[in-house]
Amino acid sequence: MSSFRIGRRGLIAGGAAALLPLPATAKEDWRALAGEVRESMRWAWRNYREKAWGKDQIMPVSGGSESFSIKGTHVGLSLIEALDTLWLMELDAEFKDGVDWIHANLDFDVDGEVSVFETIIRLVGGLLSAHLASGDKLLLARAKDLADRLMPSFDHSPIGLPHRFINLKTGALRDPITNPAEVGSCITEFGTLSRLTGDQRYHKAAKRAMVALFGRRSEIGLMPDSFDCMTGEWKSRRATIGPPSDSYYEYLWDGWQLFGDREFLVMYKSCTAAILENQKAELNGDTWFVDVDFETGKRINWEQDELSSFYGGLLAQGGDTAAGEAYTRSWDKVQAKFGILPEGYDAEKGTPTTKTNALRPELADAAFNHWLLDRKEEWRALVARHFRAMQQWNKAAFGYATMADVTTKAQADHCPGYWWSEQMKYYWLIFSDCRRFDYRKNYLSTEGNVLLGFKR
Repeated sequence: MSSFRIGRRGLIAGGAAALLPLPATAKEDWRALAGEVRESMRWAWRNYREKAWGKDQIMPVSGGSESFSIKGTHVGLSLIEALDTLWLMELDAEFKDGVDWIHANLDFDVDGEVSVFETIIRLVGGLLSAHLASGDKLLLARAKDLADRLMPSFDHSPIGLPHRFINLKTGALRDPITNPAEVGSCITEFGTLSRLTGDQRYHKAAKRAMVALFGRRSEIGLMPDSFDCMTGEWKSRRATIGPPSDSYYEYLWDGWQLFGDREFLVMYKSCTAAILENQKAELNGDTWFVDVDFETGKRINWEQDELSSFYGGLLAQGGDTAAGEAYTRSWDKVQAKFGILPEGYDAEKGTPTTKTNALRPELADAAFNHWLLDRKEEWRALVARHFRAMQQWNKAAFGYATMADVTTKAQADHCPGYWWSEQMKYYWLIFSDCRRFDYRKNYLSTEGNVLLGFKR
């Protein structure tokens, strides 16, 4: 999630986690903690280099690999996602190794189907951030080639809303039933590509989609989470700040932040006002944002999605500081309760609705955004708890693994590509006083890619 943008220790007994407090963080040695983060990244990269080089994702328990976008085909997803994190950490040999792989191997002329949204935020964004860090022109050329292969998904719709999937070679499209996040989370990547290439097609396509979606809100200012990209017809009634709507709201703010486009600011303020009016709810002293009917505002349930925990940081960026801080603290309590956040949580019952955790970065992202704004040690301490929980529960033989069950701390054999780009970067930047990052003027995308703020 964008930027201006420990909990518990556990002992497994009888299949359950007995949680004990982690050390106090009032007198943390932040530089030493940053060193731990850097060494963790170096160790994980070394395993990826040995076990899964050029593959999309390493399997950290077994040492195998798995493809992400195209079944059976690899485009170096984790490698591309890691590049700007490596550069910020001054792991220059590792960064060069990754760029050399791209020069020798990366080719998007593949007869296979990809998610338009995931490809933009992960691969286009990763290549752009690595180009901005290094100045390597081939990285920009690869980003442009990939974006050109995705553009038919925007062009095919009479209202400019992309299909969810496209074949990189043939341009064949699939699945017109889509959602706000997938059509509205590309302005920063496509806008940056337009700025760097001088070709405004990308920026215009991204903005057109966001404006078209904004114009289809209900009378109370909310939008549901499913619609037909060819007609704009709504296919659900649920309004949520979580998936699959989350990053649309983020990118409304980001379009203003990164490009100074006041139209995005107006849209962000309008959507946020409606969300605060209709979805903000208090329960047992905690602040939550609930799913509601998009036309009536009637609450659907108290269920929360871990991916929504980014939202407190976004609210603070937009000036709604008190609500944002309260929401982030509510999620921190859930982290303290389970050690690692479950994917789904029922705030009313205090129980997980989904016990897995996909090695998520969103709470650390929110705390990092708060910290950029006010420099309170509270947020650094929260991120320290997040990092130490990852070190304790997620570290496997060959990398960091997702959790199959946060209540038993059982691991799954999977490390998502975003891990390399997101939380490892948030950890490093909040602890390290990074010499290659401008803490005053910066921008990190929803995938954690730095599109503004590199210092040389």
